[in-house]
Amino acid sequence: MVTQSAPLREHAREEERGVDETLDIAIAGRPARRRLKFDARTAFWLLIVAILVLPIALFLAVALSPALLSQGHNWFTLSAFQTALSGHLLLGFVNSLVVGIVTAVLAAAIGFALAWIVLRTDVPARGIWTGVVFALFLTPSYLIALGWERLLEPNGVLQTLGWDPTAARHVFYGPVGIVIVLTVKGIPFAYLAISNALRGLGHEYENAVRVHGGGSLAAMRVVVSLLAPAVWAALAIVFAESVSDFGVASTLANDSHFTVATFELYTAVQAFPVQFPVASAISWVLLIFVVLALLAQGQALRGRSYRVLGGRSRRAVRRHLGKPEKAATVAAMLLLVVVALGVPAFGAVSSSLIKGLGSLGGTHQLTLDNYARVITSPDLSAPLLYSMQAAAIAATVATVLAVVCARLLAAGRMTLGARLLDMALLAAVAMPGIVFAYNLPLTNALGIHLYGTTTLLVLAYIATALPSTTRLLMGSMSQIQDSMVHSARVHGASEIFSWVSIVLPVIARPLLNAWLLTYTATLLELPVSQLLAPPGSQPISVGITNTLSKYDFGGGMAMEVLAIVTALLVVGVAALIFRLVTPRGWRTLGTAIS
Repeated sequence: MVTQSAPLREHAREEERGVDETLDIAIAGRPARRRLKFDARTAFWLLIVAILVLPIALFLAVALSPALLSQGHNWFTLSAFQTALSGHLLLGFVNSLVVGIVTAVLAAAIGFALAWIVLRTDVPARGIWTGVVFALFLTPSYLIALGWERLLEPNGVLQTLGWDPTAARHVFYGPVGIVIVLTVKGIPFAYLAISNALRGLGHEYENAVRVHGGGSLAAMRVVVSLLAPAVWAALAIVFAESVSDFGVASTLANDSHFTVATFELYTAVQAFPVQFPVASAISWVLLIFVVLALLAQGQALRGRSYRVLGGRSRRAVRRHLGKPEKAATVAAMLLLVVVALGVPAFGAVSSSLIKGLGSLGGTHQLTLDNYARVITSPDLSAPLLYSMQAAAIAATVATVLAVVCARLLAAGRMTLGARLLDMALLAAVAMPGIVFAYNLPLTNALGIHLYGTTTLLVLAYIATALPSTTRLLMGSMSQIQDSMVHSARVHGASEIFSWVSIVLPVIARPLLNAWLLTYTATLLELPVSQLLAPPGSQPISVGITNTLSKYDFGGGMAMEVLAIVTALLVVGVAALIFRLVTPRGWRTLGTAIS
């Protein structure tokens, strides 16, 4: 047996300590070296507690003890649950559960197919299909639903053009239309979560299957199994987003009298007097739905490792499609574009060009008066600039926090803190906890006066965006092998240099995607904007809905079109800057060879 001398043992311990500190900059959940008590780790957890843990805990507590937070006289009661689990509210839960499951499965399947086609085949116009995904991100669910409604409603666009949409309206106004809209909105989440992981999966695993006699189906099964973290992340976030979506609930579901839980939740929050206990009880049930999705994800991934990205990973090879395959693939992609974007975009643009749409006495002429009226009035410029600034701040902070959260959740062994963080992230999707927490007498008594300020609105944007942004980055973060950074640390590289030179290039494109997702989603976010819009400052989504509520359909849809065009310009400029500024290796990492 060979023994080590004392100097060698000390050197080995120093190397081990260096390895343990490798990803401390990303707060990987390992013991940190000695330093000041207040550091980046402390700031991270304080912010998570302030925008997620504490608001969620307070919001859930009020259902059981209204008197504890000055929302009633009972210190313990279940009356709020009795109200939430009866009548039309119970029907809303059942409807939300069924819609959420169907939507998650459909969106994950379509998102996986879309990611595979774009990244692993030579299908024409791959950049256009990726642009379609980001266009879907730009368009909130309520705007997609409004586009369909402007076409199909009585005295709408189709009826104005001389077509009778009654039959289509009966089919679309109900669960079918709701599933279609929510699936369309879920596809980008699934696509980015899966494509980010697929970019880092080399071709060697498929080659290994074929070397051992396996066919295309066997190779595909291996690929799907290796992408399991991303697939389950897509299922979980799409399900959580669907059961908590307010845009479709407040438009298509409400107009078709299809009861869903989220509409009842926000109705209770906006009621006078405010029914926080009932809203909290509804959130408890939605939280149970989210926890079940989280448990299913954890059970499916338990005891397995998916760290496939290392120094020997090889770029994937694109599969050559024959002419019939290309034609069928392009036709399927075009059908998806028409349903997801074409129809609602036509409904929005055409309605913005019709004068007096929705009224019997209007001229119904094609005109640009709606755009001229909106541009020349402060109703668009001020809300749009305000939303752009708030969205940029929220996107930057949420993306930084999401990297840390994704690293914690992608660790081989999840600590208790990581498990609580995972639950808090998904719970944040299902309830407006931050809306409630900073409107309590308790917070005002403590000198925390954030309600009615832009600061609280931005914090709410961050809390709303953090769950989805974290899930999108989990697939990429789960693939990073610690050995790559350990090697740099062993050879004398500092923590920051190791992270910037090793990890950042690998996740640069997913980071850009995550930032753009958060920015575009926040720009046109509706429920939080309605509940927390500061006096004198109106987000663009509130401006659009207020205009539509006055039956100014042309003006409201013109505001929507201009806001989306502005968001598209931001996405284009960001992509151009990334292409021009970043090193070529950052841009080609994770791409496939044609």
